[in-house]
Amino acid sequence: MDKPFNLALLGYGYVGRVFHAPLIGATPGLALHAVVSSQPEAVRADLPAVRVSADRAAVLADPQVDAVVIATPNQTHAPIAREALAAGKHVLVDKPFTVTSAEARRLVAAAATAGRVISVFQNRRWDADFLTVRRLLDEGRLGEIAEFHSHFDRHRPQVRDRWRESDVPGGGLWFDLGPHLLDQALQLFGPPDAVQADIARQRAGARSDDYFDVTLHYPALRAVLHAGSLVADNRLRFAVHGTRGSFVKHGLDTQEDMLRAGRRPGGANWGVDPSPGALTQLDEAGASAAARSE
Repeated sequence: MDKPFNLALLGYGYVGRVFHAPLIGATPGLALHAVVSSQPEAVRADLPAVRVSADRAAVLADPQVDAVVIATPNQTHAPIAREALAAGKHVLVDKPFTVTSAEARRLVAAAATAGRVISVFQNRRWDADFLTVRRLLDEGRLGEIAEFHSHFDRHRPQVRDRWRESDVPGGGLWFDLGPHLLDQALQLFGPPDAVQADIARQRAGARSDDYFDVTLHYPALRAVLHAGSLVADNRLRFAVHGTRGSFVKHGLDTQEDMLRAGRRPGGANWGVDPSPGALTQLDEAGASAAARSE
């Protein structure tokens, strides 16, 4: 039997607990060897068979650790990734990769020098609704795309006391949700010619941005990425319009909720979307059809 590829998970907050630990456990060939956390008892309650430590340096020095997954606050991604590369580990960084492009370039160069792989975790490339949009575009069902709208709205009028909403590098809604929407747009359309961004604070007492409306400019296409914290009717996820038709999708992908409920990939109906998007294709006769999410 082949030796499993041992991973150390650095950070056991929401992202580490809900996404990384379960996905590592569900992936053949991977083993969660260690978790670094400032709350070891919480980790042990969930993962009694996994080594838990508050000493990151000791875990990075462990020769049994092949790679690390960084799921710590955004502003710590770059320095921790540098430490891991210096320790000879492969590195997977949760989004956002870093909080500046200069940091990102330095990490890529450091990984090349160390002969190690470094990458970024972008789980929403596998959302059912996004895969449906990608398929429709690949099949040419919508013709030449003129408008792409991607929303991730919420209704959270109360400002929370947490680092994601603090006035720190990497804090705010753009660094929280923007990487998902931006990455999906880049996967579909590639780098834009220009970017127009409106990033603001809307809620009373907000310490960081809680709204963004960002437009990616392409020669014949505008891709609009939007998120707000005061949107009561927050059902719209995608609206894509082209020369042959439109696709509109409401509701979020189900996989995050499934992970939070303790379900795991590979189970019955994993990731099945109960709310298919509406595909409207226009021809000489006119037609409307439903496109189910993958």
